[in-house]
Amino acid sequence: MAARPYWKGQIRLALVSIPVEVYSATKSGATIAFNQIHEPSGKRIKYEKVVPGIGPVNVDEIVKGFEYAKGEYVLLDETEIEGVKLESKRTLELTQFVDAQDIDMIYFEKPYYVVPADDLAEEAFIVLREALRRSRKIGLGQLAMRGREYVVSIKACGRGLVMETLRYADEVHKAASYFRDIADSDPDEELLDLATTLIDKKTGKFDASDFHDRYVDALKDLIERKKKGKTLNIEGEGGDKESRGNNVIDLMAALKNSLGSSDKGSGAKKAAAKPAAKSAGKTAAKKPAAKEAPAKAPTRSTGRKRA
Repeated sequence: MAARPYWKGQIRLALVSIPVEVYSATKSGATIAFNQIHEPSGKRIKYEKVVPGIGPVNVDEIVKGFEYAKGEYVLLDETEIEGVKLESKRTLELTQFVDAQDIDMIYFEKPYYVVPADDLAEEAFIVLREALRRSRKIGLGQLAMRGREYVVSIKACGRGLVMETLRYADEVHKAASYFRDIADSDPDEELLDLATTLIDKKTGKFDASDFHDRYVDALKDLIERKKKGKTLNIEGEGGDKESRGNNVIDLMAALKNSLGSSDKGSGAKKAAAKPAAKSAGKTAAKKPAAKEAPAKAPTRSTGRKRA
């Protein structure tokens, strides 16, 4: 079954209008959903919509209301809400273009794929995409969908465009209120060099498939063991806090040890990669065959690749 567009409309650039369809670029990952259970009976807890003094009510009798004073509401039905006229419900007008680095990453919220709505829209769509790519700019505009109006960005992505909703300024806490107590001082140069070297050693290309939700895996394992009636040993938080306290060691020593363990890890991988035949051949050259003990195979590294 083909995906349904999240939004249909047009992107407008000055006098040029491009019919497009917008699709969600992300999906929910694996999660473990829990229900609330009444332990004595083993039955699931359910919730009912009730009115004080009346009791349970029919869903058809429920409308939306805005409380403008204590206990006083303006009632609105879905038809009235849908009837609110806003041009951005059907048109995304690109009103400004900026460099991508001009927008702090904290403002980006959710990505969507944008594609031309039909063959007639494709030519103008490609022109906009390549113009954004050549200029290295992203377009900004506002778009109304699902009950609110968003600030959105548009940028080139492969053969298509990616639209990202942005948070408004009043939706982001000011960083200064959280960072003000951090000392405004320069770090020790040797410590900085060690930390930079460690970062360089662990630098690689990002691949999202290298990561997975280990918490979900652990919960699944817990559930399976409970189903089989196995005894569970739950570790308390106290042990974790104690180990954290013991890890307070000299920063210089910690960085140097980190670099040393990184080098040992890479060395072990190289040793494991040597063919067993070569290793056996060298041993045979040193001792007569009659007295020679069976050659040992190279030790396989059991260290998992760290994310």
